[in-house]
Amino acid sequence: MACAKGQVSFTGFELSKPVIRTEISKKECVTIAMAKAGAGVVWVKLYGLTRQRDDEGKGDGGLVKEERDRVRCNLLANWKMTCAIGQVLPFYITVCVVAFVISKIIIAVLLYRRWQRKHMIVQDSLTGGKLVMFRSSTMKSLKYDTFLKKIMKLSNKDIIGSGGYGTVYQMSINDSTAFAVKRLNRGSAERDKGFERELEAMGDIKHRNIVTLHGYYTAPHYNLLIYELMPKGNLATLLHGKSMDKKALDWPTRYKISLGVARGISYLHHDCIPHIIHRDIKSSNILLDKDMEARVSDFGLATLMAPDKTHVSTLIAGTFGYLAPEYFDTGKATAKGDVYSFGVVLLELLTGKKPTDEAFTEEGTKLVTWVKAVVEEKREELVVDSSLECCPADEIKHVFNIAMMCLESEPSKRPTMTEAVKLLVQIKSDKVVTDS
Repeated sequence: MACAKGQVSFTGFELSKPVIRTEISKKECVTIAMAKAGAGVVWVKLYGLTRQRDDEGKGDGGLVKEERDRVRCNLLANWKMTCAIGQVLPFYITVCVVAFVISKIIIAVLLYRRWQRKHMIVQDSLTGGKLVMFRSSTMKSLKYDTFLKKIMKLSNKDIIGSGGYGTVYQMSINDSTAFAVKRLNRGSAERDKGFERELEAMGDIKHRNIVTLHGYYTAPHYNLLIYELMPKGNLATLLHGKSMDKKALDWPTRYKISLGVARGISYLHHDCIPHIIHRDIKSSNILLDKDMEARVSDFGLATLMAPDKTHVSTLIAGTFGYLAPEYFDTGKATAKGDVYSFGVVLLELLTGKKPTDEAFTEEGTKLVTWVKAVVEEKREELVVDSSLECCPADEIKHVFNIAMMCLESEPSKRPTMTEAVKLLVQIKSDKVVTDS
């Protein structure tokens, strides 16, 4: 036989003998019958015979047998065998490629069905928009066409707040169900190409101290984010609003809020995959439910609202008064920057003052600078909100110390949010041990 591709026939062989036929030519080959694979089928190994070279490089040495291929042969009548030499490898490659493509299609279909189970999509032919709702127990009883109509009817009378990222509306579906709808200022043409991908990641986050994103609506000229509605509003309004209720923010409530915020940020930093940096921790982004449990909101919006990353951005990810000092040098948001902002929120809870209170701005300073100056003068008693004077002094002192740790000028000296949670929890646990 010759080793060229094509059909080769053998005659006069016996399966019991390992060597069927040997032929030495320009493409020196040997074939060996291996085993019967079924009626009329024999598997054959093909070997190449390579002549060994001597020390001078001449090919005058003996022949060495090397396996080259395996072929499937058909056993014909009269002990003839036909083998498709050189055609088996392409056949197997084709089979593997087809199997790979089919497996990819199956995986894609399964992933799409899984995605469908988690989402409900409604196309709005009038505005060219798209409503995407994340399936949850809250959304099961809702009719999505009704939901879309409610969105289209939002007006100025439904506004409940506004901020740097957009306007917030209250959308009531019925007497027992309502949502907060945030309309983003920046149009879809300017948003990051990964806008929807970022929102999908945000929709997967479920934590008791993080506001739940129930869905979003994208249109040619604006975008809406649909959140659960927090009935008690935000911490900034409760702390600094004209109608501030001192009783609603007693010390146990402030402590609970501080711990809830710490747990929410810690979850974003350490438990989410990939980890999430909030970038804009502040009291107005801390919402409160009916039980005064803190919920962190607006995480990721600084990234979503950033212009195209191929251009230099002048957009500041954060709010003055809460920004870590290193941010002004690097322009880079970090987890330790979030820790610093959390420290500012703790000072707000302790002092009852805004980070950029008028009393500070007139002196060209801010809350953090003022507090550090008071500490240096050993007049810490001036820091604490007058409404907290009758509260446990040891607990307030511990929270104050944690705040100062978070406000260290050197980022490496600040605790992580997980460590901050442990320190806050330890305040109560130590008290229980002491009291007992």
